[in-house]
Amino acid sequence: MSSDESPLLADLVEAVPGYPPGLLAELGRWVQAYQDAVAGYDAIMAKKLGVNGTDLRCLEILMMVGEAAPSVLSTRLALTTGSVTAMLDRLEKLGYLTRSPDPTDRRKSVIRATARAYELVRELHGPLLIDSANVVKHFTADELRVVTDFFRRNTEFQQSHTERVRALPTPKRPADQ
Repeated sequence: MSSDESPLLADLVEAVPGYPPGLLAELGRWVQAYQDAVAGYDAIMAKKLGVNGTDLRCLEILMMVGEAAPSVLSTRLALTTGSVTAMLDRLEKLGYLTRSPDPTDRRKSVIRATARAYELVRELHGPLLIDSANVVKHFTADELRVVTDFFRRNTEFQQSHTERVRALPTPKRPADQ
C-alpha cells in the first residue's frame, strides 16, 4: 500500500486482483472526490434555497418523480412520519411544494414541487447541466454506456448495502454502555 492509499482502498485493491498497480486506488480516490464535490455542491444549493440537506433531497426526489406521497418520502429519506410532516411544513411555507388530496384516497395527500421551486433550481443548477453536457462530449457513446453501467451497478449495490445496514441493530455508543 502506498502512503496515499487509505486502508479501505488497500482492501479493495487486494479484493480485486489483476488490474494495473494503483488503478483501483485511483478510481476509489476519484469516486470519493466526486462524492465530496457533490456533497459540497448540495450544501451550497441548500444554503442558497434556505433549506437543510434533507429538505433539498426531498425537493430533488419530487423533481425527479413529479409527485409523491408523504409515506414514500419517509421511506426514501429514512425519516419518521413526524419528521416528514415538519419538513413538508417548512418547504410549503417557503413556497417550494404543494400538498393536495390524493384523488383516489382523500385520506392521503400528494406532494409536488412548485413552479417557483423548479425556477429557482433551474436558475442555480442550469449552468452545471450545461457544463455536464460539455464533459459528455469528450466520450463516445460506447464509453458513456460503460460509465452508465458502472454507475447503475454501483447504485444497485449501494442501495442493497443501505438496506443491509438499516436492518442491523444500532451499535452501542460509549455513552450508552
